[in-house]
Amino acid sequence: MFLRPSLSFCVGLLGLFAVNQAMAGISLSSTRLIFDGKHKEAGITVRNSGADVLIQSWVDTDSDTAATAPFAVTPPLVRVSGEEQQILRVIYEGAGMPTDRESVVWLNVQEIPQSAKTANTLQLAVRQRIKVFFRPAGLKNNSYLAPTELTWRLTKREGKSLLLVNNPSLYHVSIADITVHSDITREHPFDSMMIAPGEQKEFILKQPLATSSLRLSFSSINDYGAQDRYVAQLSSSAEVHGSLDKELP
Repeated sequence: MFLRPSLSFCVGLLGLFAVNQAMAGISLSSTRLIFDGKHKEAGITVRNSGADVLIQSWVDTDSDTAATAPFAVTPPLVRVSGEEQQILRVIYEGAGMPTDRESVVWLNVQEIPQSAKTANTLQLAVRQRIKVFFRPAGLKNNSYLAPTELTWRLTKREGKSLLLVNNPSLYHVSIADITVHSDITREHPFDSMMIAPGEQKEFILKQPLATSSLRLSFSSINDYGAQDRYVAQLSSSAEVHGSLDKELP
């Protein structure tokens, strides 16, 4: 039996939409934070284009355990007026992170809603999370070259075609928009992922494709949040590296 939504239900949905719109005034100056271990701190700007709000900030290790990390954020709690901005400083305690490779922790910036002026008002605490890439002082090579250091190889196991990727670099590589294709077939083994230093991943390909004409293209997110495009000719006999796509404008 078809039921028409009640007026109160529709009004409730509109109210929820209005709340979400009203709380969308907080934004961060970047989608990731690079922490150079040569310095004691790294900063990011919070901008408020809405009403006055309280902002609470902290650093944890990942989204699953929310374990503490050897970092502090100052100020941890601050009021940001409308159309104003606030610099948050992430400070490293000086110990507790690996010194031979890049590490990733998470910066949390949560908006604390003001007390409701009317009864029966829905309030939401919006939290933004971005990755903080901690690079200890003296780390060799360059993070910009890390995507070209990835090795890719095709293999077969138990009748399945697999794509293997290994990251021998000292940096994390964030990959998006990957495609494996031939002249007649196109496949997306995964949408996006991050490969840690020394990590290897494998992905099952849906179709057994001819390796002689199989090509790989993927995008890697750089330190500025932009995407760089790479291409490679895949092989089952040797590992290959991607190179910048020179055909892009």
